[in-house]
Amino acid sequence: MKIDNSSIERVEEFKFLGTTLTEQNSIQEEIKSRLKLGNACYHSVQNLLSSRLLSKNLKIKTYRTIIFPVFLYGCETWSPTLREERRLRMFENRVLRKVFGPKRVEVTGEWRKLHKEELNDLYSLPNIVRVVKSNEMGRACGAYGGG
Repeated sequence: MKIDNSSIERVEEFKFLGTTLTEQNSIQEEIKSRLKLGNACYHSVQNLLSSRLLSKNLKIKTYRTIIFPVFLYGCETWSPTLREERRLRMFENRVLRKVFGPKRVEVTGEWRKLHKEELNDLYSLPNIVRVVKSNEMGRACGAYGGG
């Protein structure tokens, strides 16, 4: 396409304000990219999240103020499939397991990771899928809540 004396190339995808937009309006690659950035952010603070010196409340605030915004940037354009929602929850559950730590089984004395139902009981804030869905319905992605 030409406008005045400038040519505009047709592309299948491009980055706009840090978000990848595709010709088919697919968000699969954007969610993969955000998962990768969220993981990098998670790894940079995982020692804080597993520290016994910090309260669970402070660890959740760290997650919600450092990792959440990096991961959810541009989420108001997302309309995730069930498979993508599952990937979002898996990501969040991994972070929450680090925050809440393992659970000791009273009968055997062994340690085990928390199940997703237990994480849901411990984590009272809206989960990552609920935040994405609420933003999908037109709310701004700026305020993720505290805790």
